[in-house]
Amino acid sequence: MTTDSPMTDEAVRDAGMEVKPVAGHIGAEIGGVDLAADLDDAVVAALRAAVLRWKVVFFRGQRLDHAGHVAFARRFGEPVVLPRRGKASPPDFPEIETTADRLELGGRFGMEHDEWLRRRRHTLLRGWHCDHGARVDPPAATILRAETVPPYGGDTTWSNLAAAYAGLSAPLREFVDGLRAEHRLGVGYQPRPGDDAYVRHLLDRQVASLHPLVRVHPETGERILYVNGYYVEQIAGLSRPESGAILDMLLEQAVRPEYTVRFRWEPGSVAFWDNRATMHLAPGDTAHLDHPRIMHRVMLAGDVPVGVDGRASEPVTGTAPGRW
Repeated sequence: MTTDSPMTDEAVRDAGMEVKPVAGHIGAEIGGVDLAADLDDAVVAALRAAVLRWKVVFFRGQRLDHAGHVAFARRFGEPVVLPRRGKASPPDFPEIETTADRLELGGRFGMEHDEWLRRRRHTLLRGWHCDHGARVDPPAATILRAETVPPYGGDTTWSNLAAAYAGLSAPLREFVDGLRAEHRLGVGYQPRPGDDAYVRHLLDRQVASLHPLVRVHPETGERILYVNGYYVEQIAGLSRPESGAILDMLLEQAVRPEYTVRFRWEPGSVAFWDNRATMHLAPGDTAHLDHPRIMHRVMLAGDVPVGVDGRASEPVTGTAPGRW
């Protein structure tokens, strides 16, 4: 499947829905479907094809509750059950993580949220990530539902990593095809002076994997520029200066505006994205606003990435396939 094939759009229309692309390389809004309904197999297949083509698809005006959210997710895979969630997440639905929990994290370690966020995103590229990218088997997809959003701000941006790879020159594609990089939890964080409780937390719960820098998508066969602004530590086999320069170049390539889409949330909006073929940037413009932003996400279990050479990712520490 290629990213410019019209066949998935025809499948969506044949299933009684409509697809409206919102950017040239990534993102489409899908209308004419009630995600809370008992969807037939043809609709599920069409939605799966649309996610594979557009990498992220959006739905407006949905009335999903927690049970409906989980039931919808199960039509596409096995929801991940996280061992630890914050108190904002619904206790009766272990598959759902409420993103308001993220606002609590700084406070747990003696920081206001804006300071914690600033230390995690000390460069323009550090906030870009795929979900749980330090794991040896990152989630295959994420389904994020908006409950309450501010009247302005709070947008999320995604990038198409297949298009970013295709946009590299042929010699550079050949070079990166054979590289691997270590993805490690917390490498983008800048510690506070002196004792830092968050650093101790990261060291106690360290997760790291060695992933191919170019992975082959298990369903489409596309080559994916598998970079990650928040988790990537170093390209294996290269010196620190060499690795830093190449990673910066690849990250800048990955988030070029033409490969991205930005979504304005409304209550009842749902975004469904392929976590194997995208990075996303969560908003950093709401901490100072006196408006709540409550989102709920379900992640689908993923596979171990495989590189162009056929070699799979390898766990380094704190991670094993299927064990959360």
